[in-house]
Amino acid sequence: MQYVVIRVDASTAIGTGHLKRCLSLAEALKTAGAQVQFVVRAIDAVAPQVLHATDWPVRWLPVPTSPCDLGASPDLPPCAGWAGVSWEQDARETAAALGEHPPDWLILDHYAFDARWHRSVRNALGCKLLVIDDTADRAIDADVVLDHNWHANHRQKYQGRLQREPRWLVGPRYALLSPAYRDAPRYVFHAEVRSIGIFMGGTDLGGISAKVLSACRQGGFTGEIEVVSTSANPHLNELRAACADSPGTQLTLDQPDLTSFFARHDLQIGAGGGATWERCCIGVPSMGLVLSANQSVVVPLLDRAGILRAARLNSTAGDDTPLFPWVLRELIQGTKTRRQMADRAAALVDGRGAQRVALSLLNDTLQLRPVRMEDATLLHAWRNHPSVRAVSGNPDAITFEDHHRWLQHALNTDGRWLFIAQVGALPVGSIRFDQLSSQEVDVSLYLDPDLSGLGLGARMLLAGELAMHRNLGADFRVAASVMPGNAASQRMFESCRYHGGPLSYQKLVATQPTVNPSRP
Repeated sequence: MQYVVIRVDASTAIGTGHLKRCLSLAEALKTAGAQVQFVVRAIDAVAPQVLHATDWPVRWLPVPTSPCDLGASPDLPPCAGWAGVSWEQDARETAAALGEHPPDWLILDHYAFDARWHRSVRNALGCKLLVIDDTADRAIDADVVLDHNWHANHRQKYQGRLQREPRWLVGPRYALLSPAYRDAPRYVFHAEVRSIGIFMGGTDLGGISAKVLSACRQGGFTGEIEVVSTSANPHLNELRAACADSPGTQLTLDQPDLTSFFARHDLQIGAGGGATWERCCIGVPSMGLVLSANQSVVVPLLDRAGILRAARLNSTAGDDTPLFPWVLRELIQGTKTRRQMADRAAALVDGRGAQRVALSLLNDTLQLRPVRMEDATLLHAWRNHPSVRAVSGNPDAITFEDHHRWLQHALNTDGRWLFIAQVGALPVGSIRFDQLSSQEVDVSLYLDPDLSGLGLGARMLLAGELAMHRNLGADFRVAASVMPGNAASQRMFESCRYHGGPLSYQKLVATQPTVNPSRP
């Protein structure tokens, strides 16, 4: 079992978004078979309040004893003050907290720390490091960089910031959403904006929620408005009063997830942080406001792509973002615009980002088990997905009845072996071997279509070779066919040291099969 530690903080200054997305990632890691622990500093009451309702094990770092004055040194990250202590102190205390049981993976979600912290803690613990970032505003020394914000070229974004070439997990495909978003009901489009939802983050930076509510009413919207916040909001009393003074306004606190909230309103208004991807996943038209520097890039990008509409509350010199009342009126009147936004948003995020990150880190723990008849529905869904059919010998859709009969026959056929690949409790793909002769088998395999690009195909193929070597008890040859144009399968077989190609591959599996795919 892999041991993963997540170092993250939450506070009035930081907000709750970093901690919330790490909790989503922790759930995915647990499902994928990892043991997960948090390391958190209680800078103020926010993090303890958020974590109080969870069962995750937490190592609490010492509370800062006095205000930390780091000055304005250009040598420090712009957000260095968020940590409450110097990076050297935090690195020492983090390493000491984990020294007796170093993790296999350390995940850092903290914009206060740069490559000096990364190197110090990783070297002290001898672990691999994933850094979650979207600011690209400091030096980074990581094995993996996770940036789930949208950008045309992430390598260019981080140019000059990287101390080593990392593995990249980038774009909204890796958005760290709660598991609830995967199967949550999506927004059902209505031509009329019947109600508006407002969520400006768990700590409501600057009391912005009340200002947005006021702007909606001053902009002429008289329908129902629901404002969501948390008990960690330091402006909660003022927000309660603002909602009470606004007829038709409801205040909702401390929801475990916001899936139903996002789905029940025809227009959502929020900051450009992690909740942006939650709104996209639910497929609801939305307005985005920039509340921090890292949001100033992604909100305009999404606006230009027609996924949300950027707005600002106040006139600011040099800022050409449209003012809030104008955008609000445009969207209320623009039925076609809102429908297009909803469709584009829903196509961008599917809710499986945290799962993809977990599987990318834990793919070398993949194991096989024999297929059972109970797997029929899952296998049928994978096999009939358009992306799988496009690279299959038979591209036609298969009825469930035909598939069910085929599977029953296959499980009772000598010389045929079917396996499900799993990472922890999560099925990720299927592999089949058909015996051609006493010393030769044919292999075919496919992944869950949503989990491509994570290194799982090669791991499944090599695990299948090991399983077949045990079954046959001797060296054997594997043959594989690849459909024209299936470059991903070609790369997979070549990384696993198969010969031939591009449409036909072979490999001799000897007494000690290859354990890891090569990385040419």
